[in-house]
Amino acid sequence: MKVKKQRRHRKIVRFYTACYGLRQPYKVLCDVNFVHHLVVNRITPADKALANILGAPVMLFTTKCAISELKKQDLRHVPSHSQALEAAESLIIARCDHERAVSADDCIMDIIGQNNPEHFLVATQHADLREKILKIPGVPAIYALRTALFLESPSAVQRQFVKTSEEQRLHMTDLEYEMLTKGTKNMSTTHQEKDRSDEDGFGDQNLEVQAVAKKHTARKGLGVKDKVQFKRKKAKGPNPLSCKKKKTLKNPDLHSVQERKDGDATLRSRKKRNRSRKGKRPVEADS
Repeated sequence: MKVKKQRRHRKIVRFYTACYGLRQPYKVLCDVNFVHHLVVNRITPADKALANILGAPVMLFTTKCAISELKKQDLRHVPSHSQALEAAESLIIARCDHERAVSADDCIMDIIGQNNPEHFLVATQHADLREKILKIPGVPAIYALRTALFLESPSAVQRQFVKTSEEQRLHMTDLEYEMLTKGTKNMSTTHQEKDRSDEDGFGDQNLEVQAVAKKHTARKGLGVKDKVQFKRKKAKGPNPLSCKKKKTLKNPDLHSVQERKDGDATLRSRKKRNRSRKGKRPVEADS
């Protein structure tokens, strides 16, 4: 189950990064009830837990209105409430233009606006707030169940917004169409002017062509070449590293002496044989 959950979360994050331009580190706008849930269920540290879901480092934000709402509850005697207040005050405070404190849900909706310019991910436990957020394009929603964190899949409204924006990119706007028509008109006029100038200067071009041809013939007579002729690669000798080295004789004098001795011995043996053959006489048969 964990592997399927991680794959699903990666797919959702890829959708928002590719279609809505979310970038690392991801900015998570935390509601106070979400912070309280993390404290009660001991999901700490919160930034690491959210980073495991999103697969990238995160920055945690909250609002002044959300903190004031948590203070108004006046449950300081409850240890989890005081810990949640401390944790909320330790987060980065997102700027809101409310002079008087409003509810946390309204403050979060005002910060996100219609197109989420700051690219926030909203973490809340309120189901109604999550439904409102998913109707706005480019706003992911995060919630918690006991000790597990979940990322809501993109709504049908968000997917339809991506499709319509892609179709608009494929088609030309009215401004682009006007610019294109003006460009084509200008191109046609310039081509006509060029054609006229070409007709007027046709005789001059012939003279230029003849002058260039004369230059080429003069170069050929002098032996000058217009283009560079590359040398053909000839077969080279063998690689000296791949060849065996010649064996050098340590004592060449000894070998020469031995060869001489061997030669003398062969001459002597031949002389002896010749003498023995001459010394032998044929035996005469008895009459």
